[in-house]
Amino acid sequence: MLRKHKHRTMLKNIIIGVVALGFFIAGGMVLWLVSIRVPDLQSFENRVITSSTKVYDRTGQVLLYDFHDNVKRTAVPIASMSNYVKNATVAIEDSNFYNNNGIEFKSLIRSFLVDVLHASFSQGGSTITQQIVKNALLTQDKTLIRKVKEIVLSLKVSREMTKDQILELYLNEAPYGGSIYGIEVASETYFGKHAADLDLAESAYMAAIPQAPSRYSPYGNNKQGLEDRKNLVLSRMHDLGFITDTEYASAKTEVVAWQPQETTGIKAPHFVFFIKDYLENKYGPDILQTGGLKVTTTLDYGMEQKAEEIVKRRALTNEKTYNASNEGMVAIDPKTGQILVMVGSRDYFDKEIDGQYNIATAERQPGSAFKPFVYALAFNDGYTPNTILFDVPTEFNSGCNAYGYATSGVNQKDCYMPQDYDGGSRGPMTIRNALAQSINIPAVKMLYLVGIDNAIKIANDMGIRTLTTAKQYGLTLVLGGGEVRLLDMTSAYGVFAAGGVLHAPTPIMKIENPDGSILEQYTQDDGVQVLPKQTALEISSILADNAARTPIFGPKSSLYVPNHDVAVKTGTTNDFKDAWVIGYTPSLVVGGWAGNNDDTPMAKKISAVLAAPTWNEFMTTILANTPNEPFEAPTKDPNYDNLKPVIRGVWQGGESYTIDTISGKLATAATPEQTRKEYVYPSVHDILYWVDKTNPLGPKPANPYNDPQFKNWETAAQDWWGTHAGKYSLFQPGPMPTSYDDVHTDANKPQISIISPKDDVAYDGGTPLTVQITSTGHYPLTKFDVFLNDAYVGTNTSGGSTFTFVPDSTGAMRDTNELRVIGYDTVYNSNETSVPVNITGSN
Repeated sequence: MLRKHKHRTMLKNIIIGVVALGFFIAGGMVLWLVSIRVPDLQSFENRVITSSTKVYDRTGQVLLYDFHDNVKRTAVPIASMSNYVKNATVAIEDSNFYNNNGIEFKSLIRSFLVDVLHASFSQGGSTITQQIVKNALLTQDKTLIRKVKEIVLSLKVSREMTKDQILELYLNEAPYGGSIYGIEVASETYFGKHAADLDLAESAYMAAIPQAPSRYSPYGNNKQGLEDRKNLVLSRMHDLGFITDTEYASAKTEVVAWQPQETTGIKAPHFVFFIKDYLENKYGPDILQTGGLKVTTTLDYGMEQKAEEIVKRRALTNEKTYNASNEGMVAIDPKTGQILVMVGSRDYFDKEIDGQYNIATAERQPGSAFKPFVYALAFNDGYTPNTILFDVPTEFNSGCNAYGYATSGVNQKDCYMPQDYDGGSRGPMTIRNALAQSINIPAVKMLYLVGIDNAIKIANDMGIRTLTTAKQYGLTLVLGGGEVRLLDMTSAYGVFAAGGVLHAPTPIMKIENPDGSILEQYTQDDGVQVLPKQTALEISSILADNAARTPIFGPKSSLYVPNHDVAVKTGTTNDFKDAWVIGYTPSLVVGGWAGNNDDTPMAKKISAVLAAPTWNEFMTTILANTPNEPFEAPTKDPNYDNLKPVIRGVWQGGESYTIDTISGKLATAATPEQTRKEYVYPSVHDILYWVDKTNPLGPKPANPYNDPQFKNWETAAQDWWGTHAGKYSLFQPGPMPTSYDDVHTDANKPQISIISPKDDVAYDGGTPLTVQITSTGHYPLTKFDVFLNDAYVGTNTSGGSTFTFVPDSTGAMRDTNELRVIGYDTVYNSNETSVPVNITGSN
């Protein structure tokens, strides 16, 4: 019994303790809740917007823009606000505003469940009252305690203030973009009128902006997004009975008159607002208004200033001469993806051309600037820069005949016979010449061979994400039929510059919180290998080949940069609305655009006349004080000689043999390149006769006519050959030899000996060293090359047996050294020998 009594007493004490603790906690919570003070109206009015977000160039020293510098805000009573703007704001932000007590329990429960399930407290559902409390009184931390405070304070504010007072506070505090706060300043800035005078459509726009001021800025590129949200506001007003059917219909179609933007104290404005969009999209609009961040960008402000000056000057000239009123430019470091320059127009503040329009991020057609992506895909598939494509008038709709006329059941307008820019035809062309000279017909053929879907995919892999489906473009894609962004195109060309590696474009070096902690920081990575290196090197080799493009552009065109290896490609749309030029070195890629923002056609000049001079002046200026950086040369495929003749540049036929020009006999593996000559059996056909596009390196098609394009391509090629055959002497007279080259054999190679230096003698590195050789062989020696530790030293071409050099001057000295000599005889046989050499006192 005693034990039972003790248990009951213990249980009673526990219950009493728990109840007491519960009362204590509840009491504490009551005291805490009661202790929360609600500031009076004056404290709201006196609130100063701080936490300035500043954007700097890559040095962290040049301030590009302070988002809250010179904050504009004019508080006005609610009576001085249009009823339309009040109702529009309530409709889109808090439709039950006049009936709730500062919170919406259904929204709170929904957001609470979502937040709990996702282990965060970021779900929306705030009333207008809650937004005031959150922005004016609380931190932006998304914590449970802050949520509770927000609810309690919202209830208190709703109890102590009238609805008009709350709405007045909200409309005087709402952000409308940049330094613009409050409906009065927003009305004056955007429409040049007071808030009291806003009409219904204008009010709907004003209500649309605060949710994301950068995204819905009327001065940005997302004008359709702003239009859609404005219409959503009107729809909500109509559903709530705030406006009539007639008012709703009228306001949806009203074209409002926006005031020109008047932004001051800003450097590189297009780039700054690009950064603003980046921050808002990644961290939300609150981070811009209250984040207090220091944003160090990748922009090189010195380069930016040069670009802005050159772009403006030349665009003004082009406007007078070619009816091309605007230009833009982007520069990127292809090894990192860092954006160095972004000039979105000739002048951000130019009202005549809508200067706020950012051509760097706008979607425009690239013309022939798209061709390198198609040819890169061709190289992936096994084609080579020497592959032959016939540049002859060709009909590409198999429902039309070879001369461009529709057959039964086909609409004539569906026939497709693209022309080269000059209307000419050049017959068989290598890919190298076709790409370098930007010839259209071979490019369309190559797109057919590699496939439109594959071309869209490779462009996507290289960072161009605006293209959709093959059906939308057809074969016009290779001539620029799809819309792309200058920023993306410049970055994609950077893949060629970086040996096939994509470094996605980035504008950020570092983002710091007010306390100095790092929110985000650029770190160098290896990028993504999206192209085989060999493919990238082949494209660069062609685009940097000034001799190959000379027949079209001339030897000293605007694509030529003196004393520097620069790869470059132009592009002009068929309607002359867009002119492009994109060029690069291994360390810098620069894209330029010229045209009119409103799509008005320019004078009919190619891009080399319009965009290229601007590009050339900038590139020449930037590279002037830097050493030349040659592109790495592509390597030769060891199986090259076994490829089909048409793929390696032989268009006269599909069967051939190679002779040694000295012996007149069949070439062997030992026959040097200088004495090899290939002859073909006459059999001229277009490439589809020799190549199955699904397996270009495989067997010749058993029946080429199975390909729907073959008939038209072949007819065009045969018509050309019929009028040009007499101009070519292609074939060796007489039969093919039956014996093999006996001149270039191991037995006939020159035998070389090094008499001096000797391996048992020490030589001074600063004293001239004489190399002396002897040689024996069937053919006399014509020259010999000297190498020290595999570094080329020089060549004796005099026919003598000596060569003198100073070892220290070569820069090739090591602790132990080797001298190597390669000798060449009169028939290009070669052989080599080497000796160790003891050189002292070397640098």
